[in-house]
Amino acid sequence: MQEQLPKLDPSKWVSEHGETLYAYAMSRLKNADAAEDAVQEALLGGLKNLSHFPPESDVGPWLMGILKKKVVDRQRQSARVDTATGDVDPILDTLFDKNGHWSEATRAADPLRLDSLEQAEFTGILKRCLKGLPPNQAAVFVGREINERNPEDLCKELGVSSTNLWVLMHRARLRLAECIRARWAMGEA
Repeated sequence: MQEQLPKLDPSKWVSEHGETLYAYAMSRLKNADAAEDAVQEALLGGLKNLSHFPPESDVGPWLMGILKKKVVDRQRQSARVDTATGDVDPILDTLFDKNGHWSEATRAADPLRLDSLEQAEFTGILKRCLKGLPPNQAAVFVGREINERNPEDLCKELGVSSTNLWVLMHRARLRLAECIRARWAMGEA
């Protein structure tokens, strides 16, 4: 281990690897504070695990491996917080109930409130927005909301867990609402 001390000098980690680590974290987390925290956690993780450093390795890739795990942990934590806190558009709150199904008010509303021209415009915008979704989100949304498929059947067909199905639905709804709102406001059809 003595021969590796110059190679494992933690006092040089920030100056030698800090910018690369920070750039990676920023590219994934899109938030300066979160990126800085992830890099700090990775550096601390490296310090705590010096005894596990593979002798044939370089410090940079080893720290990057630790950072990647920290970034994924933060992304998962952020996704959990967003869904747990209900960080959702108020419009979506009126359209869907707490279980992610169409609300009673939405079901009771007359679906033909739009005149035929507006209905055609909306359908065109919806189709464009669906094409912009990631394939798994589009498949879940179309299967569940448009084709009214059973969730268990969709899970089997798409090879996803029921939890993942609802996460995909939630994300699809958020993206569709944002896309439809933007395109409708711009007058796209």
